[in-house]
Amino acid sequence: MDLDYVVMPAMLLAIGVMVIWLSIRRIRSVSAGKYGKARRIIERVFLGVLAFVVAVLAGSSAFNAISLQISRHSDPPPGSFYTVNGAQMHLHCVGSGTPTIVLDAGYGNDASVWNKVQPDLAKTTQVCSFDRAGMGWSEPQPGPRDADQIVAQEHDLLMAAQVTGPIVLMGHSIAGLYVRDYATHYPENVAGIVFVDGSSPAQFHMPEFTSELGKQPWHLYRDACILGVPRTLWTLSLPSPLVDPHESRAEAEDAFHTHVASLAHEMGSFVKSGDEVAKTGPYGTLPILIFSQDTDHTASQGMDKLGPAWNQMQEALKTLSTRSRRIIAKGSGHYIFIDRQDLIEKEVPLFIEQVRGTAPEPKNYGTTVTE
Repeated sequence: MDLDYVVMPAMLLAIGVMVIWLSIRRIRSVSAGKYGKARRIIERVFLGVLAFVVAVLAGSSAFNAISLQISRHSDPPPGSFYTVNGAQMHLHCVGSGTPTIVLDAGYGNDASVWNKVQPDLAKTTQVCSFDRAGMGWSEPQPGPRDADQIVAQEHDLLMAAQVTGPIVLMGHSIAGLYVRDYATHYPENVAGIVFVDGSSPAQFHMPEFTSELGKQPWHLYRDACILGVPRTLWTLSLPSPLVDPHESRAEAEDAFHTHVASLAHEMGSFVKSGDEVAKTGPYGTLPILIFSQDTDHTASQGMDKLGPAWNQMQEALKTLSTRSRRIIAKGSGHYIFIDRQDLIEKEVPLFIEQVRGTAPEPKNYGTTVTE
């Protein structure tokens, strides 16, 4: 049973009802008793405010829990579920053809983050996105959340879905580690790699990056989600006439609850994952395409110290293959497939055709260009 979004809201509702009932009884007792006027006023005000706050929090939590269950049953995610190590994992495949692009989301994201680019990429070949265990619609799994464990579960998921290869691994951010680990453990399935501002093992031994580990207040966001605060605020806000209502609701629904345990375990394994992946590669002549955020954009966001180090690590990814090339996405931040969707939808299909051998190979292997 879901502890955060079934058990906790039920407990909060029960506690809320009890507190409100006791507050009303006490207010009546104070009003009828022989107490001074000042005490009667103070107690009635305090208990009234207490009952109101408890009612709002309990009601918000219950509203969120009920709405979440309704959403899960009335608007299930696209794709299918497969059993991996006794737990259900979610995989969404569209399009047809080979090689299959397998989309792996960054830290804190799930398959829905690819919603804007997946349909367009599927015009060229089959494209599959998935939720790592404990994220999105995939159930948590026991054990560590380091790269070796994560890619073993991914491989079992793809085999269960009969996505046997060839595949092109496309990973964003921390998934840059996971696609490398996958290519090392299961090279017979891999026809290419696409890094989308992918992480590097080196970053987890650099103070510029390790100083940020553990600072994310996931526990506070978890508490807010249990209390239904994000959903309540979103419900009370006025929708923009420029936003598609269904798409807006789908994106918001994903933010109304968080998988804090899985996030904490994955972050706690970043250094271990980096050490595992540091032993991987190079991959010979495996085709590799590297997308990187705009270094000027990084500086404009106040990350001048991180920018040069990140740029060096992105440049070093080219050494993983003799058939690699790097594109800096002009004007883009970390989420290149959102900031420069046009660039992804232009270059990735071309990359697939080159992997197939139906388009000429690039003449600029080993280079870095800005587009």
